[in-house]
Amino acid sequence: MELAVEVFAMLADATRVRIILALRDGEMAVGALADVVGKSPAAVSQHLAKMRLARMVSTRQDGTRVLYRLENEHARQLVADAIFQAEHALGGEPAHHRAPHKQVPHNQGFVHTGQGNAS
Repeated sequence: MELAVEVFAMLADATRVRIILALRDGEMAVGALADVVGKSPAAVSQHLAKMRLARMVSTRQDGTRVLYRLENEHARQLVADAIFQAEHALGGEPAHHRAPHKQVPHNQGFVHTGQGNAS
């Protein structure tokens, strides 16, 4: 049970959630991830280091670049389920109940609200 708590603690950061959403379609380098999540490459690298230790992401060398990818689909699924749960809090019919594929849209999770963890 303690390991599950650690996983949720790792996902309790908006930047790390955005990184997971960005990596769900494949590998990305730190610079590209930084552009997508709106953080500096140094900040993204720090998050990725923590995520590597938690075995959420892995790396592959491509020449001089290091590409990051999700280690498995579990983190992606946890994030998708958290977004679906959050949609229920908005009231009305959640968007994922209307979606034919029940998948988190690509733009979901990237909207900056000014709330949450600023790291």
